[in-house]
This record gives sequence, structure tokens and C-alpha cells, in this order.
Amino acid sequence: MVSPATAAPSRSGIARIISASLIGTTIEWYDFFLYGSAAALVFNKLFFPSSEPLVGTLLAFLTYAIGFAARPLGGVVFGHYGDKIGRKKLLVLSLLMMGGATFAMGLLPTHASIGVGAPVLLTLLRLVQGFALGGEWGGAVLLVSEHGDDANRGFWASWPQAGAPGGNLLATGVLALLAAVQSDEAFLAWGWRIPFLLSGVLVVIGLWIRVSVSESPLFLEARAKAAEQAAAGAKEKPPVVEVLRTNWRGVLTAVGTRLGENVSYYILTAFLLVYVTAHLGLSKSNGLNAVLIGSAVHFVTIPAWGALSDRIGRRPVTLIGSIGMTGWAFAFFAMLDSRSFPVIAAAVTVGLLFHGAMYGPQAAFISEMFDTKVRYSGASMGSQLASIIGGALAPIIAVALLDDYGSSLPISVYLAAAAVITSVTVLAAKETRGRNLARPFGPTPVPVPGRRQAGADSVSAERT
Repeated sequence: MVSPATAAPSRSGIARIISASLIGTTIEWYDFFLYGSAAALVFNKLFFPSSEPLVGTLLAFLTYAIGFAARPLGGVVFGHYGDKIGRKKLLVLSLLMMGGATFAMGLLPTHASIGVGAPVLLTLLRLVQGFALGGEWGGAVLLVSEHGDDANRGFWASWPQAGAPGGNLLATGVLALLAAVQSDEAFLAWGWRIPFLLSGVLVVIGLWIRVSVSESPLFLEARAKAAEQAAAGAKEKPPVVEVLRTNWRGVLTAVGTRLGENVSYYILTAFLLVYVTAHLGLSKSNGLNAVLIGSAVHFVTIPAWGALSDRIGRRPVTLIGSIGMTGWAFAFFAMLDSRSFPVIAAAVTVGLLFHGAMYGPQAAFISEMFDTKVRYSGASMGSQLASIIGGALAPIIAVALLDDYGSSLPISVYLAAAAVITSVTVLAAKETRGRNLARPFGPTPVPVPGRRQAGADSVSAERT
């Protein structure tokens, strides 16, 4: 019999859950990516002035990386309480923290006004951003994964993933619009503040939608069981301790699965702006508009990759992306060096298509590696540790390599190596498609392709 907690919701119900997760993640990624674009375009001049343009940019990206450094801590804290008191409450808190920090950035005085205090304040707010985003990803994808059915989880759970290009699309679009209607002087003087202050309006919209959704039914069932066990005298270990004790392999698999995806995304989007302006001498509009076009295609195709993973598996789709990115790492910079905008836009768009193949199935893939009582902690820890090794360091390493060698070849090798690590990790991982999230994580499930499964006990058999 299917319990009320694990029965599949109606299509209108899952659509409401997806909308809340997608809009929330879009706003949070808008806030986070806005900093990355600003670091490449204005923060190096306003907060880290230097006679060497690449040195100022490198310093700006160091504070950019600090946001990533805070993400694992956010993942641990939010994961702990998300596994204890619920996914929904923590998602509301993460949105408030992220939006508040971004809005405050728009009000900051610059280095010219208060000296060293300006980058210090900027860094503190970046830490708050990173801490909040560390808890956002796990909660958003789990809220959808744990509401949806097993047969279509790859598709449903990929929609919060689309919030990343959605946020980047929004952030880059606002910056590109301002760059088009303002002079460089006006944009540098005050125009850059507008996208940050806009975050306050977006957060109000996101909160209005997010507080209306219901809590994860699998979480409610797991907590009820935990309460029964506690009443019987059983002692429950903290989720972080439990996941490291019982499923540390899942955490490492999540890190390896995300590494190539993380490195590629921040090179294709954030570092791209540095490369086309500082190295190729093109206007910032070339980079911004290329990312804008690529992000639009990325947003649309991520759910398609997620749906494909429901048909052929999480591993094959991820490998399409990681193997494709290994080769594209070299073609990408060769196309940028053409200095032709259509070619640059094509380079970014194809690169983001390969990235989407890694990113689309990822929410379902990682969610399916952990049991409900530790799923928020495990998914958040694995994903956010990868963000330090991958996303945080990628722009810094790329800028340093460009500064040292004056060539894109070492950057291509670095990007390809990260993609190879992801390929090896995924080849060694178990296929999780069709897993019943209400059951303990075990051997590889035998999925039922193309069947919409109604509930927790009718999903799939498992190999013994």
C-alpha cells in the first residue's frame, strides 16, 4: 500500500513545487553570478585598484572564491538542520540571507571612499552569499526530488538546476542592458549598483512563492519514524556524522561527478569575460552577449538532458557531457581567438550544451546516492566540496595561467583534466535511475523505463 507521505503528487502539485524551487534558485544564482560578472568587469577597478589589470582582476576573483569557501560550511549547517527540521524552512532562510547580502553590496562605498574597508566589507558579504548558497542547492533539488515520482525524477529535478543558467541569464542580461545604454564612466560610477539593488525586489517575489509550498513528504515520513525510534530509546547521530560513517563513498562520488561540471561552467562564463576583454582586447559586451545567448540555450536544454537521463540513465548522459567537454576545452579557446562575435557565441553555447549534459541529471543522480534522513547533508556536502575544488579555483587558476603563459593552452589542459576526472568517477559509480527514495540506499536498482510509477512500494525491484 502506498502511504500518504510517499504518494506521487498531481501534475499541478509537482508543477507548483518546481516553480517554487526554480524561481528561488534563479534568484539565488542571480545574486551569486552577479558578483562573478562584476568581479570581472568593475570590482577590480573599484575595490582592488592596481596598475596591473590582471592583478586587480585576480584579487577580485580571490574574494569571488571566498564565497565558494563558505559554501561547504553552509552545506553542513543547512544540511544538518534541513535533515532535522525540514527542507522548506531552510530554503526560506537561504533566500533571505542571499538577497540581503546582495542588496547590501549595492550600497557599499568603494576603495576610493573608505580605502581598505571597502574590500573588507565586500568580502564579508561574499561570505554570507556563499554560506547561503551552500544550503540552497541541496534543499531546492531535494524538495523536488522527494515530491516527484521515481520514473520521471531526472526531468523534474533538473528544473531547479535550470535556475543556474536562469540566474546567470538574468544577471548577465541586466549587466548587458546597462552596458548598452550607459557609458563606461557612468556604469563604473553608479550603474553597476542597479543589478545588486534589484535583488531586493526579486527576493520578495521569491519568498512569496516559496513559503506557499508544502514540506517534503519523504522528510515528514522519515522524521515520524525517527520520533518513534527516539521514543523507544534509540539515539540518533547528527546527520553529518551519519553520512560520513555510512556513505562517505557517496560524498566522494558527488565531488568527482561535479568537478568537471563546476570547472567548465566558471571558465565558460566568468573567466570568459576576462579573456575577451583583458586578453583579446574586445568590449565587455562581446562576452556578456555571448554568455546571454549561451545561457538562454542552456536554460532550455537542461530539462531535456534530465528527461533523457530518465530514459537511458544518469551515467550515460553525464558521460556525454564530460567526454564532450574534454575535447571542447581545446576548440573553445581557438574559437574565442577568432575575435568574431558569432564564433565566440557559438563557442560558449556548445560548451554550455556539454555542461548541461553533466548538470541536468546531476540533481537526481546525487539525490539518489543518499537515504532520506541524511540526504540534505550528504548531497550538500558532496556538491559544495566540489564547488571549492572546482568553481572557486577555476577562474583564479585560469587567470594565473593566462598571466604566466600568455596562452590559452594550459587553461584548456586544466579544463580537460577536470572533465576526465568526472568521466572516471561516473564510470566507477553505480547507476541510480529509478531508485525508490523511500527505501534504504543499496545495490543498483532495476528501473522500469517509460512507466509512471505511482508510489513508494511500486517503483522498482533491486538487485540482490
